[in-house]
Amino acid sequence: MRRVFSRIFRRFSSRADLLVLSVVLGPSLAAHAQADEPVGYYDSATGTGATLKSQLHDIIDNHRVFSYGALRSLLQETDAVPGQPGFMDVIYDTAHVNVAAINPNGSIPGWDSAATWNREHTWPRSRGVGSSGPDNSDLHHLRPSLTQTNSDRGSLSFGGAFGSRGGDAGTISDGGLVWYPGDEDAGRVARSMFYTAVRYDGSDSQTTDLELSNSANPGTNQLGRLDRLLEWHYAAPVDDFERLRNDRVFGHQNNRNPFVDRPEYAWSVFKDQQNDSRLTLRHGTEASDGSSTQAIEFGPVIVGAALPSTQDVLLLKEGLAGTYYEVRTTGGASSAQAGRYNAFEIGSIDMATLNVGLTGSTATPGTLSGSVIIDNLDVTTGRGTGFGALDGDDTISLSLDVLAHANPSFAADQDVDALTLDLGQIDLASGDIFLDFGFEIFNLDAADGLTADLRSLGVSASGDTFAFNVFPTTFEVAAGSSRELFAMAGGSGPPPGEYTATYEFQFADADLPGATTLEPLTLTLIAELVDGSAFLPGDFNDSGQVEQGDLNLVLNNWGLDTDATGVPAGWVNDADLSGVVDQAELNLVLNNWGVAAAPALRGFAVPEPGMGLAGLAALWAGTRTRRRGLVA
Repeated sequence: MRRVFSRIFRRFSSRADLLVLSVVLGPSLAAHAQADEPVGYYDSATGTGATLKSQLHDIIDNHRVFSYGALRSLLQETDAVPGQPGFMDVIYDTAHVNVAAINPNGSIPGWDSAATWNREHTWPRSRGVGSSGPDNSDLHHLRPSLTQTNSDRGSLSFGGAFGSRGGDAGTISDGGLVWYPGDEDAGRVARSMFYTAVRYDGSDSQTTDLELSNSANPGTNQLGRLDRLLEWHYAAPVDDFERLRNDRVFGHQNNRNPFVDRPEYAWSVFKDQQNDSRLTLRHGTEASDGSSTQAIEFGPVIVGAALPSTQDVLLLKEGLAGTYYEVRTTGGASSAQAGRYNAFEIGSIDMATLNVGLTGSTATPGTLSGSVIIDNLDVTTGRGTGFGALDGDDTISLSLDVLAHANPSFAADQDVDALTLDLGQIDLASGDIFLDFGFEIFNLDAADGLTADLRSLGVSASGDTFAFNVFPTTFEVAAGSSRELFAMAGGSGPPPGEYTATYEFQFADADLPGATTLEPLTLTLIAELVDGSAFLPGDFNDSGQVEQGDLNLVLNNWGLDTDATGVPAGWVNDADLSGVVDQAELNLVLNNWGVAAAPALRGFAVPEPGMGLAGLAALWAGTRTRRRGLVA
């Protein structure tokens, strides 16, 4: 914009042409976004105290000078109200002036020969500002003001505690009669006066050395009260309008107000080099250099969940000096209080609340993290390590784990959602109330340590559920781990028979933001319950009678290894657990020839007399082991 203005400016030769041009360009400049200073603008401002003041003077000296008359249009641009086309902000009053309605067709639209508003020298002419030098029309300290308010202020020095007069502008007694500019303008006025005292040291033609004083009635070329201006500077920090105005003025004059861009310079230039401010996180871990750290873990969420709510962190200022501090973020961290225009007031230990959080997407598993860094911007070093410029940065570390959904499975290395367990034949009369069978449910870790825990919601069952039992039915499984469960069949309730039941395990993620219900797992149980008390010894072919068929089985399989594969249909075990078909089986057939009974366990051999219950239990144990099956 400034380059465009310069090219057009050279095409006009008269001041009247310039005034018309200013009106044409006004809306564009009013809409121009606020910006930071150009890169490197303050690189030479490396000192403190008087040295820093001199360095700043050299940076902002030799600005482009406009006539006092040109300000009738230029102030309408520099002080245009953002978002309210045609309105202009006026100093010392909270109202805005509709300049678009003032003399719209006149030679200077918006200007009615000071009937409504005029050009206020915030540093009055009677206190050192000349009538023909660059200070007479410097936009950094001239502001539009309602004509009556301008008259009320006169040439009074500024003063009054911040918040005086209920926030409104007006005269007040503060070591003498002074002018309080109102809460809204107090900080802005202070920084304008700082600029003026640095910019004008008498080295420019037709100017004098302007100085700030703590007196309400200072001497020649002085303005008071400096102590109140410093108070306001920290009590009413730089705001967005002030930054925007600074940038607009820069677009015209090609110089900036350092105390708007870098408010931290004020203490060193106008107070002393002993700023005792020290910033620490109230609940952080503090180091000897004044730095402190605090970690906030927002706790895990599951993919798709909303980000957790922000949290408040307390920032403590030790020491009585005022200071500005910068809040900046790294990574995915956010802070409601950001930038370099945050301040603590003079005169007390104070505390501020920083509202911090994390930004980013929870669409995929991973870790969101970032830091909020607080930097004490004061430039003085006289107080030593841990204070002012030597106060170490304070860091809030933020993190959040985004977890994948849990994934239940019957297998450890693949997603298996259905399992069939054949519990085999179970003797209701064997003395075992239940027969148990262990199996595992796994929570597959899909995101390498970033998977939610698995939570069981219970089990729904169908089929012959009276013949079985599964436990436990509620449990949790960590990611990458498993939980052993048990299935049982038998007992004293169900009669002999073949039974099947289906159990559907319901699951959800661990109780975290983003948790959902998950695909169920289906377990099918099969078992045959038999009454061993009705077994017919020697009925190997399960015909209900010991006869030729049973003898043929024994003779045809004489010497057969019954633990091997290829055992004839109907065989479960040999009678005496010898491991082969031999004389014991033949004796059973011969001793029970022709005996008939109810259907019994196929091929179950009743031991010879003297074998006893211990032998029977051992025989059943061997049978149970060999009959168990698992089908996925």
